[in-house]
Amino acid sequence: MLVIRPIQETDYPALLQMAVSSGIGFTSLPVDEPLLREKLAHSIRSFASDIDHPGDLHYLMVAEDSESGEVVGTTAIDAAVGLNSPFYTYHLGKVVHASRSLNIYNVVETLTLTNDYTGVTELCTLFLQESHRQGQNGRLLSKCRFLLMAEHPHRFNDSVIAEMRGVSDEQGRSPFWQWLQDNFFSMDFPTADYLTGVGKKEFIAELMPKYPIYVNLLSKEAQAVIGEVHQKTRPALRLLEAEGFCKHGYVDIFDAGPTVECPLQLIESVKQSFKVSLSIGEPSKDAQQMLLTNARLKDFRACVAQIELHRQQPRAVISQQTANALQVSEGDSLRVGALRFE
Repeated sequence: MLVIRPIQETDYPALLQMAVSSGIGFTSLPVDEPLLREKLAHSIRSFASDIDHPGDLHYLMVAEDSESGEVVGTTAIDAAVGLNSPFYTYHLGKVVHASRSLNIYNVVETLTLTNDYTGVTELCTLFLQESHRQGQNGRLLSKCRFLLMAEHPHRFNDSVIAEMRGVSDEQGRSPFWQWLQDNFFSMDFPTADYLTGVGKKEFIAELMPKYPIYVNLLSKEAQAVIGEVHQKTRPALRLLEAEGFCKHGYVDIFDAGPTVECPLQLIESVKQSFKVSLSIGEPSKDAQQMLLTNARLKDFRACVAQIELHRQQPRAVISQQTANALQVSEGDSLRVGALRFE
């Protein structure tokens, strides 16, 4: 069984290994010891904080194999992006060039550098080691964040976004960045990606074109990947789309991967999750496999397990093994969510 919990100091070696394994293009996990240690410490402070509003808080969690004790995945939420350093995105828009006298009318797509998402909540740092990419593990890692937000909505913004990894090859070359590199930056994609990951974003403001870029001036290869996702990211995108997330014309400034967004209260897992009082025993044959969380913050736990629901009470029965994984006792509350929606 995989159990999701807040990251701890002792998880640093596993976090570093996941940063190495995630590869180029995974900006939120750069291979940089000081930054990774600060992310870890920032998360510990965030889970321990006592606030009633979104702020510069980072909730970083890990997936632990309950049998081996091995940490095999990570997932996170940034409560409010762009408060300490700019959060850049491109917005895909349109301009019209028309002449009535010549009977010419052309619509041209543009990319404009923005900070429009400043202050919104971001889903980030979703990674699962290949050894555990099976069953419901990936779904657990993604969806547990929604139940955390459903339980503590005052800690998050009304709007939630996720930046999806854009198209790049096995060597980390991005067709979109290649055009920017040739014309403006003179540095390769891995270098730009790394500098952003470690918080050195000044070069973006210094070198990025200040005016809208006409999309039809980009190379054909660059145009083709705007708003497209990396092949390994497609399952994550489909899962978010099922939750209600959709594209609104914003793309990443490096690889042109799409940003998807959804109002917090309209996310399906937030809307449809519910709380029950638990009993510990043997779930009946009618028990369902569902996403379960212990409805806490600092000691947050989540897993996928069998649960026998009695909606009219509302009461539920889970096994002792599941209770141990969630660190709950008889009579405690659980927040429950569906793994899939009809």
